[in-house]
Amino acid sequence: MNDHHHLALEEIRITLGEVTLLELDAAVGPGEVLTVMGPSGSGKSTLLAFVAGFLAPAFQATGRVRLDGRDITRLPAERRGIGLLFQDPLLFPHLSVAGNLRFGMPRATPDKSARVEAALGEIGLAGFGDRDPATLSGGQQARVALMRLLLSAPCAVLLDEPFAKLDTHLRHEMRQLVFSRLHEAGLPSLLVTHDREDAEDAGGSLIELSA
Repeated sequence: MNDHHHLALEEIRITLGEVTLLELDAAVGPGEVLTVMGPSGSGKSTLLAFVAGFLAPAFQATGRVRLDGRDITRLPAERRGIGLLFQDPLLFPHLSVAGNLRFGMPRATPDKSARVEAALGEIGLAGFGDRDPATLSGGQQARVALMRLLLSAPCAVLLDEPFAKLDTHLRHEMRQLVFSRLHEAGLPSLLVTHDREDAEDAGGSLIELSA
C-alpha cells in the first residue's frame, strides 16, 4: 500500500426533525471497507452526504469525521480529500475518456498524458483515450469512473451503491476490481448498500440499519 490513511466516524448522530435516523461510531483502517447496509429511508445516503460535506439543511448531525487524525467535519466538501463513487459513472459528456481521467488529477501530477495511458491499460481500456464516453459500455464507463477516482488521489472513498445498475455478472467483476484497487491504494472506504453480496465481497465490517 502506498499510504496509510484512516477514517474515523466519532459518535455520529443524524436526525430529521424529532426522528433519529442513525447513530454510528466506527473506524476504518487503510484499505478496509466498512459497509453500512439497510433499506431505503434508513439514512445510508444521508450518512454519506454528512461525511462528504454536503448534508442537506433539513437534517441535523452531531459528531466528528476525522481523516488521518484531522477533524474535517466543518470543512467544505472540496477540501476534505474524499472521493466518491456513485450508481451512475457521471462521466463528463463534453470530455473524452482521457479528458475525464485528467480532470481530477492534482495539478502537480507529472506527465499526465503518460499517466492516463498507463491507467487505461490497467483497466483493460488501452487506446480508448480519445473515445467519447457515450460510446462505452456500462462496464467500461464504470471502470473509467473508478480510475478517475483513483487518479484524483483521495485519502478516503465513499461508495454509494456503485454496483446497483450493473447486470449480475458485471456486478461481481466490478466489485472485485473496485475493492482490490482500494485495498492496494490503502484507502479506507465507506460503502452503503442494500445488497448483501456487496457486503460479502467487500469483506470488512458490516453495520445494519433498520428502516
